[in-house]
Amino acid sequence: MRIWQKPISVELLTAGTRKTADEHLGIEFVEVGDDYIVGRVPVDERTRQPYGLLHGGVSVVLAETLGSCGAAFSCPPGYRAVGLDINANHLRGVTSGWVTGTARSVHRGRTTHVWQIELRDAAGNLTCISRITMAILAPAG
Repeated sequence: MRIWQKPISVELLTAGTRKTADEHLGIEFVEVGDDYIVGRVPVDERTRQPYGLLHGGVSVVLAETLGSCGAAFSCPPGYRAVGLDINANHLRGVTSGWVTGTARSVHRGRTTHVWQIELRDAAGNLTCISRITMAILAPAG
């Protein structure tokens, strides 16, 4: 079942992140399905920590980007989605290539959404699992 309540595409998502941290880190949107969003981040000099691994904070930025976009585009027109809480469990280090995340909703209520984001390396290994809780704000007035 298609969950999007606003027009959504890879192009629209990309346009919305121009001149942001997402663009600076090289985050790219890859796919929009009926109930999920896929994006990826390169593991390079912009995104590695001193041990040569993808920085855990960058994994969280990717997860928050995907979950936030999912909530924003699946709430009614005029409504906004803002983050309340995010957590991440880092399961496997990545030293090169791309890490790809897939965000799917766990709960889409009237005032809150919960999204789960799975991050995987190029071999398909789970590298990080994250969950974000979003507040859904009604239009002012």
